[in-house]
Amino acid sequence: MKDVESLFAKAIEEIERMLNTKTVVGEPIVVDGNTLIPLVSVGFGFGVGAGEGTDPGKGAGTGGGTGGGGGVKPVAMIVVNKDGVRIESIKGSTASAFEKVAEKVAETVGKATAAKSGRSKAE
Repeated sequence: MKDVESLFAKAIEEIERMLNTKTVVGEPIVVDGNTLIPLVSVGFGFGVGAGEGTDPGKGAGTGGGTGGGGGVKPVAMIVVNKDGVRIESIKGSTASAFEKVAEKVAETVGKATAAKSGRSKAE
């Protein structure tokens, strides 16, 4: 049983190490005067097993085990620029996190460029 307790303690340590604000709030990315901060959803699960006992005539029994899994999914992007702060939702889950972030960066830069072009023509 001490082995299982040790495995459980190690699993909890790893979860505590992984869960911090940098896990759900990404590093800021600056593009053309826009600061983009990715927000992600984190999910995980784990299990621990144990065993003990004896089987008469066959010797002592033992057991143990631990396992887990997790995932990270982009959910939104905080956009900070001279016009203020807004949150852009990232919809769908078929693309990878990198694809989603790249799409949002391109979209935001496109909007900023279009807005900049529109102002300079009006002036």
